[in-house]
Amino acid sequence: MKVRIDPDVCVGHGRCYALAPEVFGADDHGHAVVLVERPEGEQADRARAAAANCPERAVVVEDDA
Repeated sequence: MKVRIDPDVCVGHGRCYALAPEVFGADDHGHAVVLVERPEGEQADRARAAAANCPERAVVVEDDA
């Protein structure tokens, strides 16, 4: 899997980096940034939870084909 943030949609609620702080962080304005582009195992599970909890759906999870 691969994760990314849609910067045009993120407003900085912080749920992603609260749920998966090892995968997501924040920039100087509180908007999300990806720290681990290809999380595995428990990190992947937490990244999926972060995507499911993002109010703007700014966290994008792309499954490997």
